[in-house]
Amino acid sequence: MSFKDYRSDQKLIERIRNAVRSDSVSHAYIFEGDTTVDLTKFSLDFIKAVLCEEEKGVGCGRCVMCRKVDHGNLEDLYIVEAEYNSGKTVKSVRDDAVAELQTKLKTKPNLTRNIALIKDADTLTLRAQNRLLKTLEEPTPGTVIILLSNNSENLLDTVRSRAVKYHVYGDLTDESDLTYANELFNLIFENADFFTLKESLQKHIKNRDDAFYLLDSLEKVARNVIVNDSSMMEKKRERIIESITYIEEARRDLIYKVSFMNALKNLILKI
Repeated sequence: MSFKDYRSDQKLIERIRNAVRSDSVSHAYIFEGDTTVDLTKFSLDFIKAVLCEEEKGVGCGRCVMCRKVDHGNLEDLYIVEAEYNSGKTVKSVRDDAVAELQTKLKTKPNLTRNIALIKDADTLTLRAQNRLLKTLEEPTPGTVIILLSNNSENLLDTVRSRAVKYHVYGDLTDESDLTYANELFNLIFENADFFTLKESLQKHIKNRDDAFYLLDSLEKVARNVIVNDSSMMEKKRERIIESITYIEEARRDLIYKVSFMNALKNLILKI
């Protein structure tokens, strides 16, 4: 797959295509999106667009570069991921991982350019961000650093200011991973009783990550209804629009460490 297969984010993809074709690729990018968006997949398709030998700015999926990215054996691609602390309670991208990455980025690329992909970038420790800042300020020529984030506000202003930020929305009509969110949304808007909704939540949501994913999914379902379901919008317009506000309030509750189940119970009571 490549950018030519996307139905969504067409304006963003066009900007990327133009930048690649005019040799204006930045040394650093932040790709931000909610937890329902596969940012890793988008970033790999971006890398193919940058490196492709046949369809520059798009990615052909057939050339040596594209196949190396697809098969996970591109020599000049360095991927950094968050790791759990010793107590297995918190995941973060640590300073030593960034230090190791910096050493690799200083080496001469085997092919055309070195590329770094930092997943869960909003979990970078403060020390790791300050270390990374040095590379963002003085990158080795040709290097591209990609930060993937669900909430770039967790990054230092100095880090954000040295990268091109793009928000990736994903396809509003893609239902592949929204099954439970659709089910819960329908239960809520069919006025199911609170205990039925609570039992449903307890069955499907087991931790804080599940809760964040559900909130993002519910927001996407609500937007799908706004865009595609005129009959439901006519009947419940105000309630559907208000639901997005309540979803954002529940997300803030989760960020501020309110119990994930209490945040979700409060949400269904409000809607």
